[in-house]
Amino acid sequence: MTRREKILAYVKSQAKANTQGLTTLAISEALGLIRSNVSKELNALVRENILRKTTGRPVRYLLVGTKTQSSTQNSTEKSVTLHANKRKNSTVQEQQEKVTASMDETDFFETMIGRNDSLKNQVEQAKAAILYPPHGLNVLITGPTGSGKTYFANAMYQFAWGKNVLSQEGMIVFNCADYAHNPQLLMSQLFGYTKGAFTGANEDKDGLIQQADGGMLFLDEVHRLPPEGQEMIFYFMDHGTYNKLGESGKKHYADVRLVCATTEDPESSLLQTFVRRIPIMIQMPAFKERTMRERVAMMKRLLTIEANRIHRNIRLNEDVVQALIGSVTYGNVGQLKSNIQLVCAQGFLGNINNETEIKLDFDTMPANIKDGLPRLASNRDEQSKLTKLLEPTMVIQPDNLTTAPADRDNYELPYNLYEVIGEKAQVLQDQGLDQAAINNFIMTDINVHLKSFYKNAKFDRTEKSFNEIIDQDIVDITNEIGAFLKEERYDVGENYLYGMSLHISSFIKRVQSGKPLRRVANNIISMVNDYPREFDLAKKIKEMLEEHYQMPVPDSELYYLAILLASLKAEPETGKVGIVVAAHGDSTASSMVHVVRQLLSADNLESFDMALEMDPQTALHGIARKVKRVDRGNGVLLMVDMGSLGTFNNKLEELTGASVKTIDMVTTAMILEAARKSSLIDSDLDLIYHELTEFNGYSRPVMDEDQDNVSVGVGDSRQRAIVALCATGQGTAQKIKKILDGILVDHLIDDIVVIPISVVEMDKTLEDLKRNYHIIATTGITRPQIPVPFISLEDLLQGGGEKFINMIEKMGDERKIDNASVNLESSENLTEQKAQQYLAQYFTFINPKKLIGVLWNYCDYIAERVDFEFTNALRISVVMHLAGAIERCLTNSPITASDKEIESVRSEQLYQIIFQANELLETTLNLKLSEEEVYYIVKLFDTEGVK
Repeated sequence: MTRREKILAYVKSQAKANTQGLTTLAISEALGLIRSNVSKELNALVRENILRKTTGRPVRYLLVGTKTQSSTQNSTEKSVTLHANKRKNSTVQEQQEKVTASMDETDFFETMIGRNDSLKNQVEQAKAAILYPPHGLNVLITGPTGSGKTYFANAMYQFAWGKNVLSQEGMIVFNCADYAHNPQLLMSQLFGYTKGAFTGANEDKDGLIQQADGGMLFLDEVHRLPPEGQEMIFYFMDHGTYNKLGESGKKHYADVRLVCATTEDPESSLLQTFVRRIPIMIQMPAFKERTMRERVAMMKRLLTIEANRIHRNIRLNEDVVQALIGSVTYGNVGQLKSNIQLVCAQGFLGNINNETEIKLDFDTMPANIKDGLPRLASNRDEQSKLTKLLEPTMVIQPDNLTTAPADRDNYELPYNLYEVIGEKAQVLQDQGLDQAAINNFIMTDINVHLKSFYKNAKFDRTEKSFNEIIDQDIVDITNEIGAFLKEERYDVGENYLYGMSLHISSFIKRVQSGKPLRRVANNIISMVNDYPREFDLAKKIKEMLEEHYQMPVPDSELYYLAILLASLKAEPETGKVGIVVAAHGDSTASSMVHVVRQLLSADNLESFDMALEMDPQTALHGIARKVKRVDRGNGVLLMVDMGSLGTFNNKLEELTGASVKTIDMVTTAMILEAARKSSLIDSDLDLIYHELTEFNGYSRPVMDEDQDNVSVGVGDSRQRAIVALCATGQGTAQKIKKILDGILVDHLIDDIVVIPISVVEMDKTLEDLKRNYHIIATTGITRPQIPVPFISLEDLLQGGGEKFINMIEKMGDERKIDNASVNLESSENLTEQKAQQYLAQYFTFINPKKLIGVLWNYCDYIAERVDFEFTNALRISVVMHLAGAIERCLTNSPITASDKEIESVRSEQLYQIIFQANELLETTLNLKLSEEEVYYIVKLFDTEGVK
């Protein structure tokens, strides 16, 4: 019989185990075992929910399902005992201990960190839900990963059990992700089944609902329930009755307290009929939203749990504390717990011969945890708050009171890590290894624990669903590669295989489209040097691809294949790039994200559905919340359906503090590619953004067609586009794009993109665009010689945009457009005040009131010296362009032009006039425009001369 079995058998044999409880000392003396070993086994039994222990001193252990005598007395008896003072010899201190014990026994929330601060409202909500007559209220707990939702649900159960509102002990836990793909199996697990209900149902079986009758059922990851599952649950909520699978006409009754949890937005991830039936919603705060005092208290409590496990003091200095607090980037309390377990295991290994204390040394901590110190230091306010709470050295002592919650979570090891370390160290020492080799060997094993933190719950990923995006031929070659890697004993997982499929598909599409292949960056080459085995495997995969497709695969692909292989085994030092998909409609964004999550189990995706009547400010703040949720310190990619949502970029960075880049005209394939790239170890925000701008979709079977045929007509598959022209393609044209994007959104037109270009080499640019876009209209400072409608910048700014878009909307693709002038003349004359309004509306970093007079005089100066008419259209073009040039100077965002281009305009008379006019700006504004800016001003006037 093992030591654990002896202890459990003894406890079960003692009557006190059902009433008063047994102490560690009593058990160790009775069995002749060392007290520390007995304490270790007892605490393990508590974690397994076989025993429970009392608060107060000495600690007593009871079998689960029993209560101490003091707790079974009713409140009246306690009150009489305390206030009548029947025990004449009892002291005031003893009475206070009784009150405290009574409170602790019935109010588990009193032990919760933040109960009077950041969790005050949450605790009050939970208590109200539990005590609400007659059977309490159902609860939904929301919050980011690792914020303590499971812990809070366990606290609710402890409180309910202590208040005697439950008749069934033990909280039943059900993870909805385990059965998200199979509604029938879900039904059988929750509601039970009868004999013969399905193949393999050889006997009647009760479900979890019946097991939880009189108690509490916790549905974790409830957003992973399919709609059918949600409907079954809310029917039970409404009626309190259910049927087992395979029976009809017979109803079963159950009284169950229902607590659900989700990391998602309930409004978009759950049926509204389901949400409406849960009256209490409790939002758990992220770690960074907790007060600094609470963060330190949580760290101390987690360290105390480890100290109790190893029965030694834990010593750490201020740098270690700051690194641990700062190391929490996106995993919240769960990540802190995981990091503390890692560094304590490391400290235990380094001090394995010290029987009384282990020391956590900053210099030997893992790099990703050490990085927490400079990360925290970058926020002076946070660091100042923390420093005020710390001493130079902190010593955490075992207290035999603080234990890990009985429930298991993703951050709790299923075994005693310290015993494993001790046993392995002894074995290695017996084999003659020195301490350095032992430490290196065992730390490799310890780091495996980090994998559990990044583990994703799996969705059903069938080849059928994947074939909707990827050609079967690519899936086949991917399976061949997977078989080869298996033969080479290279461990691959599902996410890797799907990542390989998408990688190959993207590569084939790039080859088919004739685009240049990627140049390998030096940092990629340097990184691959650390993965020689992956590079060798990539060479063989390259040969397999060449043989399969009968075409050469460039050597540059070797590096990307090697990085892809290495991604399976390497976790990112910072979190993945976050991805937020925002689109107009009730479920457009969430539907696309749902598909990608099913295919790739991506945990860095959020969706935001923008109702058509939603105002932009509400949408901005809604998207900001999503950005905060997925930001893991490596930036966020915002993917939108229409360009107007892309204008949120700068505001989002201000509101969230995260780096944000925007991609518009989003598709499911594009989101899938973004999710795939974000999972690679070499991926950062800039790299993903750059590669997505060149993404052509995934390869499908190639059809025989004339690639040079770009004629416009019925069935033209090219993207419709409006071209906006200005001198640089960066200033005024971008403002035009913003105006038109807004109008397109208002008209619910989502298949037209606005493309800003420069007048420099305009004809060549337009010809290039025609290959991929169906240009249906142009606008800006000049009209190009192509047979499509045109609106001038002046008319656009004075309200002609609505009429312009209305006209385009009415044009059918099959209708031939004559090169007739589109008359959108404005009824207003351009005035200095009107131009000032335009500047205020479309520029951020300039003062229009002070600037407009200078720009007006600039135009007058040039108008007096040129030999062509200075029209209102030209004047507004110059004003808008100059405002953009000044803003670029103020924000240090220079534009470029080659020396050859600059030299080509210096000899023109117009160049001298503009050079003299620029002196007016320099004198008045103390600002000198660069030669590149002068070049583009000359080109702007050149277009007027051509006309």
